[in-house]
Amino acid sequence: MNKNQQAWLLPIAGTLLLATAATTPQPPPPLERDSPGATNRITGSLRFGMNIRGKFLNPGGSLNPNYTGGSSRRAPGGKRFNYDDGYVLTDISHNFGGQTWNWGYLNPSQINESGPNTIDFHHVTAPGLPGEIPAGDSPYLGAEITYNRELGVKDNWHHLHYGIEAAVNFMPFDMDYANGVNTRLASHTDTYSYTPGTTPPGAPYYGSYGGPGFVIGSSPINSFTSFSGNANLQGRYDLNAYLWGFRLGPYLESPITKKLSLHVSGGLSVGIVDATCYWSETLIPAGGGTPGTTYGGGGNTQVLWGYYLSADATYQLNDRWGLDLGVQYQDIGRYRHNFGGRTAELDLSQSVFVQLGVSYSF
Repeated sequence: MNKNQQAWLLPIAGTLLLATAATTPQPPPPLERDSPGATNRITGSLRFGMNIRGKFLNPGGSLNPNYTGGSSRRAPGGKRFNYDDGYVLTDISHNFGGQTWNWGYLNPSQINESGPNTIDFHHVTAPGLPGEIPAGDSPYLGAEITYNRELGVKDNWHHLHYGIEAAVNFMPFDMDYANGVNTRLASHTDTYSYTPGTTPPGAPYYGSYGGPGFVIGSSPINSFTSFSGNANLQGRYDLNAYLWGFRLGPYLESPITKKLSLHVSGGLSVGIVDATCYWSETLIPAGGGTPGTTYGGGGNTQVLWGYYLSADATYQLNDRWGLDLGVQYQDIGRYRHNFGGRTAELDLSQSVFVQLGVSYSF
């Protein structure tokens, strides 16, 4: 082969080699989010809370057959009355010999009402009252600020980022219920005995746990129930609460495209519930009887502990700013408190939050 042929073949061979190299498939570079130098991110989000239920327990108080709190009246020593017009409780001797001096009554008519040497105690209930009434489970609007600190990247795991996530959030609740419930009234009477030839102290009388004092039988010798008519219970209940929440846990983030990444996290969740509740109830007997009104309320703060699981998608608008859409499941249990005779409950054990926010990476 002469020199002229070699001079032509070299350019042709070089061109063919370059063309072959250009058409040979090359492994794609690893995906990386569109904020390559950032290890910190702050996200501000609107937070929509769902599956959060409020309710009020045992409307009617001692009238409710499900109510176990006892009367608002108290015997010496702090024990609640176990009847509307008195109490029969255990004394320091544990009712030795089937008798107790830890008893008291309010009205003279209770003495010998059912026969000689007896004292009657009464308790009125309304069997038609529900055990609880709902206060609403509508979506609630709050806000959250989240901070993410990247600790490292696993290049051999599809460029997986990992780090620590911390957040603080706030959500107000306003729950109320106002309605009437028709029911019937039942009067329960327990009859106790005392020793013949003795005379009970005059009403009102309040015996004590430590005694000594006048003794009566510690168990009823007779009990009966009579229905005394129908009534309507008009109730209004208002619960206002503020939930301050805190989250802390690890996170993982994987880029899906250059601008879109998926973020998952989970860990400890703490909630501080600051609540106030006001309620009023009016019992209106059928047939024009005299209505009776009770009311109460107060404030309370409780700390609840639990966990959360979260998944978010972040779209980077540029190197710094992004849009975030996520969903979070949280279980911090139930808030429950007795506000002057009526119990309010806020169920936060299966909360779901949808979040929409803006993030800044730096």
